[in-house]
Amino acid sequence: QSIPFFIAFIGLEFVVSWVQKRKLSGRINDGISSLSLGILSRLPDVLFRSVDLISYIYVWNNYRLFELPWDSPWTWYLTLLGVDFAYYCFHRISHEVNILWAAHQVHHSSEDYNLFTALRQSVLQKYTSWILNLPMALFIPPSVFAVHLQFNLLYQFWIHTEVITNLGPLEWILNTPSHHRVHHGRNPYCIDKNYGGALIIWDRIFGTFEAEDAKVVYGLTHPVNSFDPIMLQLRPLAHIWNTFWATPGFCNKLSVIFKGPGWGPGKPRLGLPEEIPVITGKEVPFNPSIPAYLNCYAVVHFAVIMDLYTELLGSVTMLSQGTILLRIGFIILSLTSFGLLMENRQDKKHGILEIIRCLVFVGAYKLGHLRSQFSSLGCVYEV
Repeated sequence: QSIPFFIAFIGLEFVVSWVQKRKLSGRINDGISSLSLGILSRLPDVLFRSVDLISYIYVWNNYRLFELPWDSPWTWYLTLLGVDFAYYCFHRISHEVNILWAAHQVHHSSEDYNLFTALRQSVLQKYTSWILNLPMALFIPPSVFAVHLQFNLLYQFWIHTEVITNLGPLEWILNTPSHHRVHHGRNPYCIDKNYGGALIIWDRIFGTFEAEDAKVVYGLTHPVNSFDPIMLQLRPLAHIWNTFWATPGFCNKLSVIFKGPGWGPGKPRLGLPEEIPVITGKEVPFNPSIPAYLNCYAVVHFAVIMDLYTELLGSVTMLSQGTILLRIGFIILSLTSFGLLMENRQDKKHGILEIIRCLVFVGAYKLGHLRSQFSSLGCVYEV
C-alpha cells in the first residue's frame, strides 16, 4: 500500500530539486539499481512470513512476564522508544560486525542520495535484525509492536534526500535528512556516525553523533562500481569468504567475521581511521555512458516489471507455489539483466541474456504464468 506514496514523493523530490538547483535528484541507472534492490529484498516475503513478527509472537505467547495495556498511550510511547532503541543498537552492530556489514552495505552502495536510496535494501539483513526486538515481547503486545515497526521503517524513507536542509530545533531530537546524509557519507568524519532510526537522541547519548559539516560524498569507502543487484547483494560475502581462508590463525579467522570491516591482524577492532581513503572533492560516481534509447528501453521494461511485481503481491494467496516461484525467478532475471545493461560493458552476453529474458516473458505471458494488473496492456507488453 505504500508503493504509490513512495512513487509520488520520488516525483515530488525530482520537481523540488529541479526548482532549487535546475538539476534532477538522481540518475536513471542508479535509480533502477536502487529500486531493483528494494524489490529483491521484498521477494522472500512472498514465500515466507515475516521472521521478526513470527519470532516476536512466539516469545509473547510463551515467555511474556506481564502485559501492558495495548490501548494505553504510555504503552505506545514506550514502544516507540523501544523499537527505535533496538534499531539503533542493531544498526550500529551492522556497521561494526563484518558479517552483518556484508548485508547492510547494500544500503550504502549508492553514490547518489535521494529517495531512491531509501528503497535500496538488503535481502539478508532482516534475518538477523529481529533478535534485538525480542526483549520487548516480554511485555509489549505484538499488535502495538507491529505498528511501530512499520512506522519506524516508513519514517526513514523521507530522510534520504538533499532537498531538505535544516529543520531547526527538531534536529536535536529527530533523525533528519541532514543527520542521515552524514551517515551515508564516505568522508572520514562521516564514518560510523548517526545510527538512529526516527530519533537522534541515542547517538547523542552514546557518542556517535556528528553534525553535517563539509560537503558529503556518498557511497562506500571502496565503491562497488556495479548496478547488478545480485552482485551487490553477494559480493561482500564472497570477499569475507576469501579473506577468511587467506587469514592465518583460528582466532584471526573468527575476527574476520565478527570484528569490523576495516579490521586486519594487528589492528584495533574497527580498523585504523587513517586507512579510510581521503576525500578530495573530485570523486566521480560510477556512471557509464549509454545511448539514450537504452535508457528509455530500461525505464519502460522496468515499469513492466514493477507492474508484474505489484500484481504478484496482490494475488499471491491465489497462486500455486510453482507459479509464484516462476514469477520470482523471472523478476530476478529481469532485474539482473537491467543492471548489466546499465553497466554497458560491451559484452555480447548481456545482450543475449536480455533477448532470452524477452522470449521467456512472451512465452510465460502467453501461457498465463505472468499477469499484468492492467489486462488491456497485454498486447502492448508482448510487442
